[in-house]
Amino acid sequence: MASGVGVKHGLLVNKSSLLFAVQGKLLPHTVCLRRPAEIQSQRRSTNSTRHNEKYCIDLVRSRDYDGFVCSLLLPEEARRSSLALRAFNVELAQVKDSVSQKTIGLMRMQFWKTALEEIYRDDPPLQPVSTELWRAVRQHYLTKRWIQRIITDREKDLEDRAYRNLQELEAYSENTQSSLLYLLLECLGVKDVHADHAASHIGKAQGIVTCLRAICYHSSRRKVYLPMDICMLHGVSQEDFIRGSREQKVRDVVYDIASQAHVHLQHARSFGKNVPASAAPAFLQTVVLEDYLQRVRKVDFDVFHPSLQNKNPLLPVQLYLRSWKKTY
Repeated sequence: MASGVGVKHGLLVNKSSLLFAVQGKLLPHTVCLRRPAEIQSQRRSTNSTRHNEKYCIDLVRSRDYDGFVCSLLLPEEARRSSLALRAFNVELAQVKDSVSQKTIGLMRMQFWKTALEEIYRDDPPLQPVSTELWRAVRQHYLTKRWIQRIITDREKDLEDRAYRNLQELEAYSENTQSSLLYLLLECLGVKDVHADHAASHIGKAQGIVTCLRAICYHSSRRKVYLPMDICMLHGVSQEDFIRGSREQKVRDVVYDIASQAHVHLQHARSFGKNVPASAAPAFLQTVVLEDYLQRVRKVDFDVFHPSLQNKNPLLPVQLYLRSWKKTY
């Protein structure tokens, strides 16, 4: 080896550079060579990270397209975490429809309970969504309680029964959809009581609208989850929905439920003057909710009308305009 050059710990340095490095003055022309094993390890880590991120993006795009578009319109520093949270929400939401036995569903929920504990111990399981969720938790110091509430109420929902009343549906929506919005606000760095109040009402509206939008799908599987008290009030049976009845009494049930979602949207907007503009990106979902409520009103609350099964092609544009205005 040439004089004045040494190799130690995989680093190729000359003596003058080494002297400057010790003094905290590493020369710009110093060359550092890492071992092949280190390079391979870093490449594997980078590929794994990209795979996890892509998995979440694909999952949200395919199962929650509206949420996917909303996430793309968030500030860059919150975008990836938002997709991780929505992927987590999708994972839990699809358990009920993807298992044939409640026991299997409970096992999956137990996985997420355990995963959550491991995430907050900085030791997440090697699963794409949990790894991305761990990254979001670390980056934004997300509140564990909100994530726990989502898991707990999704697990209760495995009971596979209709809501006894509208208040029960609202409570479920608060614990799942509103909790997700609280987490999105944390990703945006927003800590504001008025924003929290708005998030609570928007989450309830979203839960109610989701219940309405799923009527056709659930009816095709001979399932009805609508609040029983409102159905009984109008003399509507579960069989009416299962056979796709378009009678006035069925529309009256839909009207009452949709009206409550509209009330929650109005309440959320009543806080608008006090909610910081930085919170508005978390509430872009209001555009989606408003769009559905307007369309179901135009067809006189006939949830089985074919037009309601089509996506609004202008929705992405409407979401962009709302994000540009920084309002909800």
